[in-house]
Parts: sequence; C-alpha cells; structure tokens
Amino acid sequence: MPISPERKKQFRTIGHKLNPIVTIAGNGLSPSVLAELNRALDDHELIKVKLAIAEREERKEVVAELEALPNIELIQEIGKVVLLYRHNKRANPKLSNVQR
Repeated sequence: MPISPERKKQFRTIGHKLNPIVTIAGNGLSPSVLAELNRALDDHELIKVKLAIAEREERKEVVAELEALPNIELIQEIGKVVLLYRHNKRANPKLSNVQR
C-alpha cells in the first residue's frame, strides 16, 4: 500500500536526524544483511541504510532489490544513503522511530 506524499514528508523529517543502522557493502543483500535489515525494520520501522558501494550502477541495483522486498517502502534515496520504512503493528514505542 503506497504511502501518501504528506506521510513521506513526515518520514523524511524524522529520518534526517537518524544514523544508518545497516550497511550494505560489496556482497550486496546477503542472507546475513537481509536478516539484520528485517530485524532493524521490525524494531524501528523507519531506518537509514548506508550503501558502501562505489559504483553508481551497482547501488541502483541494490536499491531496486530493496524496493522489491515485501512490504518495504523506499522513502528517500540520497547519494549512498536510503531511507526505508516497513509498518509494524506491534512496534515497541520505545524503539520505533515513527512512534516517538
């Protein structure tokens, strides 16, 4: 379900002060990176991901793979950093970046 432009703007405002939680490097979306990405999204709902990949085309491929993952919404992509969101109905208010 697509997020409204107003909601995306709110998420970008929240994401501005966040630090990257997950770093994706040369191995791309390996099983361990996917596991950490899912854990971070379950806990925080809105996260920054750093793409430590030098080539622009490779970064675009990884971003496309991230967008293809189920229930994950790409909020923003700036340079080597992307902001991702996945709604969690049972999110812990102390951990969620959206509910704070």
